[in-house]
Amino acid sequence: MYNEFTAIIEREADWYIAYCPEMPGANGQGRTVEACRQSFRDAIALILEDRSQDGFRGVPDDAIREAISVG
Repeated sequence: MYNEFTAIIEREADWYIAYCPEMPGANGQGRTVEACRQSFRDAIALILEDRSQDGFRGVPDDAIREAISVG
């Protein structure tokens, strides 16, 4: 699955801090911009995995599951 989000990266003293308007709670940080980006990617991946697992809890075994593309 391919997802694309907006990363806002700001410098705070010796650190770069990233956040995402489309995904509240997703943050990353690093001493370099690239380290911040990777930290941010990891955070988003964990959030998406957790939300996916939560979303499928309680779904009946006979329910239809299919991928839907948007955009």
